[in-house]
Amino acid sequence: MGIFDEIKKKLSHEFIDIIEWLDYTEDTIVHRFERYQNEIKNGAKLIVREGQTAVFINEGQLADVFKPGTYTLDTQNLPILSTLKGWKYGFNSPFKAEVYFVNTHLFTDEKWGTKNPITLNDDRFGLVEIRAFGTYAYKISDPGKFIIDVVGTDGNFTNFEINEHLKSLISTRFTDTVGEANLPIELYAANTTELSDTCKEVMQPEFQSVGISLEKFFIENVSMPEELKKEIFEYSRIDKLDLDKLTKFKTAKAIEAAAANEGGTAGAGMGMGMGFVLAQQMGGMMNNPNMSYQQQPVQQQNVPAPPPIPVQVQYYYANNGQQTGPVSFDQLKALFANRTINKETLVWKQGMDNWSALKDVEELKSFLGGNTPPPLPGN
Repeated sequence: MGIFDEIKKKLSHEFIDIIEWLDYTEDTIVHRFERYQNEIKNGAKLIVREGQTAVFINEGQLADVFKPGTYTLDTQNLPILSTLKGWKYGFNSPFKAEVYFVNTHLFTDEKWGTKNPITLNDDRFGLVEIRAFGTYAYKISDPGKFIIDVVGTDGNFTNFEINEHLKSLISTRFTDTVGEANLPIELYAANTTELSDTCKEVMQPEFQSVGISLEKFFIENVSMPEELKKEIFEYSRIDKLDLDKLTKFKTAKAIEAAAANEGGTAGAGMGMGMGFVLAQQMGGMMNNPNMSYQQQPVQQQNVPAPPPIPVQVQYYYANNGQQTGPVSFDQLKALFANRTINKETLVWKQGMDNWSALKDVEELKSFLGGNTPPPLPGN
């Protein structure tokens, strides 16, 4: 071996490449290892640390992919690159290839949100708008596919760049999912866990199509206008109450309030009525002084008999093709007020030949409002 061979051998050992990437940032996803003219010497050392994957690209084509470990680069561990380069019997000279290091650790607590309100059609409240926001976590599951389909030739691809794409994808798929769920509007905020799981399942294939795995997806809040919240709370309370008991309770409270108002007309009327009854009872006792008040017969008190209690009309109404009821007039009015039924709802009561729309039943037209009295006689 000549002196020049010795020098060549010594230099080749002294200048063997070490290819590695020390990530000092928290948001870099892909980093391209820069070499002069992308030349890599035969026998170079490749060091891939935990949480990284090294990807070799040859003239825009995906070649070899290396998981964490230390490698000596030769034809034995570069089978795809060797085929692309046409190395049949090994190689000794430097070769050209682009080396990309991909960060494969979990990126957590990424924010997402709906840029614009989502319009939904609710059976009771009509068209309503909601907004939502939350967090998600992802990681690169197929580094080669991710570089070819997303990164391209970007030498330093960051989390911010991919997040803009992912947030748009999430917002679109979230809108589609809640629209197809067809839940009552109040249940979207009450079932965020189930809705989160469904959204993650729907979005996962699209993430994987570009080499990304959606690891976690959370809906933290679903918001709606304050006016709609108040309507929902009112509807919820009415739906849980026994309307007949509520009517009786309010009537009793009104009588109690009127009796307490001694200066008012209602209180004066009640006081006069009680005075008449007591006077009659006292007169009966004077006619028969040997009888106590409790022993006075009712006939001698001359108290007028009350009229018979009116029979309350009961109504039936159609709800989703099913007969529902019976309910009283007040209950039916409350159902109309909270939009459970409308003017086109079919109703029936005893004495009617057939079911009729609410708007066509005379005594129920008052629900619709805008009624005007007939003209006075002689006008």
